[in-house]
Amino acid sequence: MKKNILFLFYFLTMATLSLKAQETHPMPADSAYGVVHISVCNMREEGKFTSGMSTQALLGMPVKVLQYTGWYEIQTPDDYTGWVHRMVITPMSKEKYDEWNRAEKIVVTSHYGFTYEKPDATSQTVSDVVAGNRLKWEGSKGHFYKVSYPDGRQAYIPKSISQPENRWRASLKQDVESIIETAYTMMGVPYLWAGTSSKGVDCSGLVRTVLFMHDIIIPRDASQQAYVGERIEIASDFANVQRGDLVFFGRKATGEQKEGISHVGIYLGNKRFIHALGDVHISSFEPSDKNYDAFNTGRLLFAVRFLPYINKEKGMNTTDRNPYYGN
Repeated sequence: MKKNILFLFYFLTMATLSLKAQETHPMPADSAYGVVHISVCNMREEGKFTSGMSTQALLGMPVKVLQYTGWYEIQTPDDYTGWVHRMVITPMSKEKYDEWNRAEKIVVTSHYGFTYEKPDATSQTVSDVVAGNRLKWEGSKGHFYKVSYPDGRQAYIPKSISQPENRWRASLKQDVESIIETAYTMMGVPYLWAGTSSKGVDCSGLVRTVLFMHDIIIPRDASQQAYVGERIEIASDFANVQRGDLVFFGRKATGEQKEGISHVGIYLGNKRFIHALGDVHISSFEPSDKNYDAFNTGRLLFAVRFLPYINKEKGMNTTDRNPYYGN
C-alpha cells in the first residue's frame, strides 16, 4: 500500500512538472529575435522531439522568437512557423539581432563541409556546414576565413567552400540556366519530408533550397508556391512551358472540390523535369522516354513562371530585400 501511495505521489509530481514545462510564455521584448547556430535546424509542429517535422532553418538564419515553453516557437524569413529545441538557436535582443544582420558574412557555397578550430583541415572540427549557411566574417588566414557563430563560437572555414557574402552576391546569377545548373547538383540527394537543405529535401524543399543558393526566398510549401507568379495552363505539346518554370501535381478540380496541390518539380524542357521523390532525379512526361513517369503525368495540373516576379510580389524576394535580414 505504501509503495502504491509513493508511486501515485511521484506520478502526480512528474505530471505537474510536465504541465508547467509546457506552459506557453510570450518572449520578453529583449529576446524576441534569434539566429540559428547549427548547420540545419529541424522545425517541428509541436515543442517535442516526437512531433512531426514541418521544415528546416539554416545556420546564420535570422528568425523571430514567438514564445518559449522549454522549446522556442520561431518564424523564419519565409514567414513559416515551427518549434525548435532551445539548444539550436541563439535568442537575441533587437540590438544584437540587428548587429548580427549588419555584420559581414561568409556564405557556404558547397553542399557539405566543415569548420575547424585552426586554419588547418587536420585540426579539430567545430561543426559541419551546408550550402546557404552564413557565418560572421572575422578575418582571413591563408586558405581559410576566420568566422564566428551566433552563439560566439569561433572557427576557420576553407575558402574553397565559401565566399564573402558581398562578393558572392555580386557574382551571383539568378537566371534560368544558372538555377537549373544548381538543381542538377542536387541529383541523388535523398528525399526527406520537410527537408530544405543539402542533407535532404522534400519536393518543395528542393525548389526552396536551389533558389536559396541563388539568394532567393520563396514560399515554403508546394501549395503556396503554386499560387505566386504567373499560372500557365499547360498545352498538350508543352510548347508554352519554359525551362525553369515550376510544374505542379495533385488532385484535379471537380464540381465538388477545388484542385489539391501535393507535388512540385522544376521544368527542364523537352517534357522533362527534376523533382524530389525518393531522391532528387529527372523524370519525363514523354511515354517513349526511359525516364517516363506515368504516375506524375497522370496528376499534372499546371505550371508557374516565377522568376520575373522576384522582389515584385509578396512572398518572393532576395535576402537583401527581406525584412528578417534587416532590410
